[in-house]
Amino acid sequence: MNDYDALRDYLMRQKQTEFVLSFEQIEEIIGAALPRAAHRASWWDSLRSPDIQMPQREACLAAGFVATRMPDGQSVRFRKQPSQRRR
Repeated sequence: MNDYDALRDYLMRQKQTEFVLSFEQIEEIIGAALPRAAHRASWWDSLRSPDIQMPQREACLAAGFVATRMPDGQSVRFRKQPSQRRR
């Protein structure tokens, strides 16, 4: 399932080390609606349960970012991980 390849590609082009995207912006990037599960903070947590494959998490990590849902429940903070730059 590669629904989040467009998100990975978008993140890879970013020069900022940290930024926030609204769910609407993410939906525009991926060209589809996010699932209801995206409203849960755990769905975006890049560091939680690394043994469970989650396509949105894999996309973020592949681009060198960790994602955290913001307290507003409508946006996500993406933060560049320096150790991920080794490719």
